[in-house]
Amino acid sequence: MRLTNGFDISSSALTAQRLRMDVISSNIANADTTRGKLVDGKWVPYQRKMVSMAAKPSQPFSQVLAGAMQAPAAGEGVKVTKITEDNAPFKQVYNPTHPDADENGFVLLPNVDVLKEMVDMMSATRSYEANVTALNASKAMIAKSLEIGK
Repeated sequence: MRLTNGFDISSSALTAQRLRMDVISSNIANADTTRGKLVDGKWVPYQRKMVSMAAKPSQPFSQVLAGAMQAPAAGEGVKVTKITEDNAPFKQVYNPTHPDADENGFVLLPNVDVLKEMVDMMSATRSYEANVTALNASKAMIAKSLEIGK
């Protein structure tokens, strides 16, 4: 285990949470976008995107297990595995004056709930702040350990 493993773990989490905040920001910015992408010659609304994260695999499980049996193993951090689109149905709103209204006067709006996105943004922000705190704690511990030799 290296002395800077804590930095590596915190920095990977900071990067993942930053991407998560960027995706959430994109969802909020497109909450009213009725023309998200062109599918078969017809515009469909923006679809909410979600970020999936997982622990970074560093070794095969058998090696991790064997190493854990002898000494405690340090984590390797986190990585973004994929960005997926939410398959929840689009919102249907009656607005016959809207340019994207169908023949019955209904408009399809994105499946983005701004309130839910704000809660996700708060969660991502708190996770980011927690990782900054962990990074600063690691930095302080290393600085104190260097003072021992004085």
